[in-house]
Amino acid sequence: MEIGETQPPVAKRATLTPKALIHQKYGDKACYKIEEVQEAVQNGCPGLAIRQQCRSLFRCFLELPEFSVTSETFSKKKDAEQSAAKMALEKLGIQPTTNKLTMQETWDELVARLSYLFTNEFLSTSHPLIGHFRVAVQREGDFYGFVPVSVIAAYDVKLNNLCKFINQKAETNPPLSIALILKAARLSSSICTSEGKLWIWKQNPLSPEIIHSDLKESIQIKAMRIPCSMEKPVETLTLNVSSKEYYLDVIAQKLGVGDCSQVIISRTVSKASSEMRLYFSAPKDLYLTSDSSLEVLSNMKETVNSQSLFNARAHYFSGQNIYGDALLATVGYTWKSTDLFHEDVSLATYYRMLICRVPDGNYKLSREAIVAAELPTAFTTRSNWRGSFPRELLCMFCRQHRLSEPIFSTEKINPSEPPLEISKNCQKLKLSESTSETEHANRGTGDANDGELRGQGTFKYEVRILSKEQDVIIECSSEDSYRRHSDAYQSVALKVLTWLNKYFKELDMPIEKLSCFGVDYGIRVNPQILSGVFALCPFVHNVQQTSVFRKCSSLGASVSAGDSNPKESVVPLFNIEGPDTGMSPSSGSLTCISYSISLVRGMEYIGEPLESKDEFEFEIGAGAINQQLETCVTQMSLDQSARFTTELPSRDLILGASGESAEALSLQTLQGCFLEYSVKVLRVTEPLEDRMEQALFSPPLSKQRVEYAVRLINESHATTLVDFGCGSGSLLDSLLEHPTALEKIVGVDISWKSLCRAAKILHSKLSMDSDPKVQSKRISSAILYDGSITDFDARLFGFDIGTCLEVIEHMEEDQASLFGDVVLSSFCPQILIVSTPNYEYNPILQRGTSPNKEDDLEEKTQSLPFKFRNHDHKFEWTREQFNSWASNLASRYNYSVEFDGVGGSPGVEPGFASQIAVFRKNTIQADCLRDGKAAGHYEVLWEWTSNTSRSAL
Repeated sequence: MEIGETQPPVAKRATLTPKALIHQKYGDKACYKIEEVQEAVQNGCPGLAIRQQCRSLFRCFLELPEFSVTSETFSKKKDAEQSAAKMALEKLGIQPTTNKLTMQETWDELVARLSYLFTNEFLSTSHPLIGHFRVAVQREGDFYGFVPVSVIAAYDVKLNNLCKFINQKAETNPPLSIALILKAARLSSSICTSEGKLWIWKQNPLSPEIIHSDLKESIQIKAMRIPCSMEKPVETLTLNVSSKEYYLDVIAQKLGVGDCSQVIISRTVSKASSEMRLYFSAPKDLYLTSDSSLEVLSNMKETVNSQSLFNARAHYFSGQNIYGDALLATVGYTWKSTDLFHEDVSLATYYRMLICRVPDGNYKLSREAIVAAELPTAFTTRSNWRGSFPRELLCMFCRQHRLSEPIFSTEKINPSEPPLEISKNCQKLKLSESTSETEHANRGTGDANDGELRGQGTFKYEVRILSKEQDVIIECSSEDSYRRHSDAYQSVALKVLTWLNKYFKELDMPIEKLSCFGVDYGIRVNPQILSGVFALCPFVHNVQQTSVFRKCSSLGASVSAGDSNPKESVVPLFNIEGPDTGMSPSSGSLTCISYSISLVRGMEYIGEPLESKDEFEFEIGAGAINQQLETCVTQMSLDQSARFTTELPSRDLILGASGESAEALSLQTLQGCFLEYSVKVLRVTEPLEDRMEQALFSPPLSKQRVEYAVRLINESHATTLVDFGCGSGSLLDSLLEHPTALEKIVGVDISWKSLCRAAKILHSKLSMDSDPKVQSKRISSAILYDGSITDFDARLFGFDIGTCLEVIEHMEEDQASLFGDVVLSSFCPQILIVSTPNYEYNPILQRGTSPNKEDDLEEKTQSLPFKFRNHDHKFEWTREQFNSWASNLASRYNYSVEFDGVGGSPGVEPGFASQIAVFRKNTIQADCLRDGKAAGHYEVLWEWTSNTSRSAL
């Protein structure tokens, strides 16, 4: 759905600050004096013997020829100065004007500002232009005192703003700014220009006081050449600046122009405090300043003779129109020092700048894991998140692409007024009314306001991203409600970033498709503006988010990654070293690993490791690392190590991660190479759900569920069992530790990663040599199938017992209902055990208390809704919802059903922590297959018998 277009607001002139108005009237006659004031911090305990903490505040005394004023105290010196100036203006009866300047007044301001830059008063300041003026007076011959106009245009913000007010296109068109400044210079009586050249100088010689040599020795600066032709590669070069040279002269030589006045300087690139800029050659006839010439420059991108002159890659970095080859360098004069500031720009720096402009790039850089890290797919908890938070990442992305800061607004939902209603047919919590409030983007990502809001309701957030012209580009609102502000706005920010990641993989999609693409993800977009903002992206870089596995080096298994469909992905078996400690990563657990990623060709390593981390922590199942690495880690246990190889990701990621060795990695060097991963599991912290359960229950709920199932298995004398949604095989593994009559066990799951882990565990236990009396030797057959439990396979028809423990809540609610239909109508087990969380128990788990008093419980449940126990849960049912679902199933398919549970006490509110339904077939049927239903076939992933074992991998 498209967002209605809005007219961009009229650009407003910057209002002069009170201090600037005082300076305009009094100049150096206004004297500001700052006094520091120590203020004690009140701690509510007077009379303590220990010294109380103090904080520094500042008060300003402003002395003017007519009178003086004293400001209040402020935490910042500049605020105190502005306050004093404001008080002085009030005494003078001067009101700051907010009226727009006329075009003539703007030109007058531009001429006045330009003239001021060449006065002795300005030369006594610490402005970055002073360094260039010093070089100007050191020149001999015809260039004595000459300053390039491009320097004036690039380094003075006030001049830039005035040029933008005259013509808004000057913001993105540096040659136009230069032409406007040249025209203003010719209107000034104190400044001179030359015909056909881009020099500017003072009519009277500059003051000799600024003569000072700041370059004490020759320096070498690494820079990047960015050709305007997309066919030519970006390459490194060195700027050799001697002690007597002007660094712009060296850049002019590299660009092949006559003198440095023909070099145009872009605004800063990357960080605002950096001196990283782009340098390129001035177009012909730029010195002409007639109105017709200015019109040509205003539309230069459209009228340039050859489109090949437009430098798309340089434009992508700066947001300004760059023509011809450009140099990217970090060099120049700053406010902080009189010395020439310089830093090297390497090939790795260039590619890191590319990476950070991709939606997930800043997350990769914040984790210092360009190859391994991925933007997580879900914001679970602040304690589980690692790296920059989603809101911060979204703000950085907007700044990188010259967009306005995101605007967040919140809707508060109070569960007590009106009362909470729980739908019987849907897992969603319904509230009949809501209130709204707005929160702007300048709030931090902390939880400062959460304390006062906690327990007062839940929140939903909406975020809007606007262009610089204030057109709405993207709107997104959260579907779920949250009890904390931070969870709400972090989640909606992550939702936008996730969608942008998907959009960046298909930037060239047609506009008509773009609207539908947004709706599919709950995003409302303005297609025309969105496609215009990122129009150059596909031509500038090719950061692919997926990579294709090659055969695993240790086992030769064919593997692939980047496909969300497990049916079409082949999962590797990794060469894992070390004994299985039994403590393995599971979904939701925080896992800490050490890893190293190296370039290899055949058996030979190429250079230093691309990337390595001694400790890297992430949440399993949140998509925080690339798929192949997580697949490996989920098959390992604590203290185990593994090694595997993959095909190369995009060249951008490799060169961004390679650091100093990037220059040596040419395209030819990378051909035939692979990545080799070496990984070790250092720590595993159990998922929050498990920690909550273990804190309140002994033994833990997971163990209680297994013991419950074992008891029923023994009572039923079952010999065959199928575990629907077996995951990593925790139940099947546990059954091997208990005495049962089971002879055949089967697990079914749709996750290849989990099944691989289950195969490893079961194979280890069933194949080991042991006493023949050991219970596990009763098992004569064990099979793991890859398949959906909503699909029927005739090989699993009529088993003695089926289990589905804590599985259905990970499915969509309609899929859970479909599973119930299929399992009772087609699989027809004699007994089926289904367990699922009781949503009404969540307040107790998440408050960390036990229900000792009914009054306490009633108070706790008033603050519903609470979070689901696991971020992967699609729903969690109340007892009423679960009983209704199970009872309807039983009546339809001739089963009886009994309700029970573990964790908690029967008859005590709010019931069991895990609620259980036990279905029993009423009559023995020869065939209960539904008419017309074809028997599907699961894929055998692993099979074991008492004589032999085989694997489909």
